Amino acid sequence: MTGAYGSRREFLRTVGVAGGAGMLWATMGALGLAPDARAAQPGPAYVPPRAGDFTGGRKAPRVVVLGAGIAGLTTAYELAKAGYQCRILEAKPRPGGRNWTVRSGTEERELGGGTQRAEFSAGQYLNAGPARIAQHMVTLDYCRELGVPIEPFANQNGDAYVHLDQVGAPLRHRTVKADAHGYVSELLAKAVDRDALDKELTAEDRERLLAFLGDFGAIGKRADDWAYRGGPRRGYRVPPGAAGVTGEPYGPLPSLSEYLARGTGRYLSFEVDYDQAMMMFQPVGGMDRIVRAFVDRVGERRISYGSVVREIRDRAAGVEVRYTDARGRERVERADFCVAALPPHVLARTAHNLGSAVQSALRTPAPLAVGKLGLEYRRRWWEEDHRIYGGITETDLPLTHVWYPSHGFHSERGVLVGYYHYRQDALDFGKLAPRERIARAVALGERIHGPAHREELASGFAVAWHRIPHIEGGWIEWPENSVAAYDLLNEPAGRVYFAGDWLTHYIGWQAGAIGSARRTVSLLHERSVRA
Repeated sequence: MTGAYGSRREFLRTVGVAGGAGMLWATMGALGLAPDARAAQPGPAYVPPRAGDFTGGRKAPRVVVLGAGIAGLTTAYELAKAGYQCRILEAKPRPGGRNWTVRSGTEERELGGGTQRAEFSAGQYLNAGPARIAQHMVTLDYCRELGVPIEPFANQNGDAYVHLDQVGAPLRHRTVKADAHGYVSELLAKAVDRDALDKELTAEDRERLLAFLGDFGAIGKRADDWAYRGGPRRGYRVPPGAAGVTGEPYGPLPSLSEYLARGTGRYLSFEVDYDQAMMMFQPVGGMDRIVRAFVDRVGERRISYGSVVREIRDRAAGVEVRYTDARGRERVERADFCVAALPPHVLARTAHNLGSAVQSALRTPAPLAVGKLGLEYRRRWWEEDHRIYGGITETDLPLTHVWYPSHGFHSERGVLVGYYHYRQDALDFGKLAPRERIARAVALGERIHGPAHREELASGFAVAWHRIPHIEGGWIEWPENSVAAYDLLNEPAGRVYFAGDWLTHYIGWQAGAIGSARRTVSLLHERSVRA
């Protein structure tokens, strides 16, 4: 495109680079270009299978499901609605896969050793895997359908911190955000007012944008050269109070050059990501409440725990799955179809006759090292001393993210997520024994929160997902140019189907696992009804 719209598009691209997604979206709104709510249209509605779909006295087929994670449980639950007889083979002694809530007494032996037993007090827990659900996610639909109560999850909190070692003392999230909005608005307003963007903006656009920037960035007027001077949005060192206590805004204000050198603004963008924006939710009592609800509907008797799959065979009239049961005995499960809901890197090590193309595709995605640490404290010092109720602190320390609990406010104890990190940080921590991970994380966290981070500690549980048997990663990553492999595994290999978040564009989310499972159920059911 050319002309005014093309110039505007280039202008908006530049705004996005300078100020991030939030600034871009807000600027589009100021120019009257932001899409409205009607622009987001849902995809095709999912129609669950029904027993009445089989006519003439025909019965629904038998299906063996590999893996009792969210994808496997969803598959069995949905197929059961049409009378399918499902058997789930699960390698671990528990259901849920990466939906794992660590509670008192939870034990885990990692690959290469390292055994832990959680010593959390009653009612305390760590959601070691998924911990939050966005409003648009199908996961909430299943919470409603399965009767799992939910509560708010504080994903963003203006009173949480952004901590960078080079800066020193941690800064409140609201302070970093106010400065980002202020300085970007100042620079943009100056450029607009000095006719630097005449090719991109009409005269009407210019005035509308300047009016918007004045409010968005809390900057001065034209007579003040649009200067950003901080103010109450940054927070208060001394809050406003009674009588003559007007409050003392937080300071001192860094110069633009100092602010850019700090690089704190890059820690703000996650809050406008589609899958991260507030409000978000969590099940009351732990994420594994979803798992428990699925298992109750599917039936515990249909799940064989401790069953490690060794071989998958696609036959002309069915499938055979050879596995080792919890007692170490070799067994065979025969069915009409198989839904393999295991991680691709685990499936790639499993013998099968599905062909070299499938094997190559299974080897294409790579597991990502992810670590998560739960620290129980005898006192909720983050609430009492720091006035932080939920939310996330971002840091350049190897901890990456520190989460404050979004439940149990004002109770005696609480579990803080001491780190949630990925890739090299997770690998480095994973090399340590669990107790050493906890000790190192507590020492680093003390730089953010002070002595209470160490002194009030009761116990901890450190999860290195790449060292968890039969899972071996937090989630997977597809390399570039892997569309062919992705598409291949989204279709059945004979009578063997695949399911998991790794086969969606919602990798790492339960919504992805559910969406993939429902697509697989639809494909399998349509085939069965036509047969």
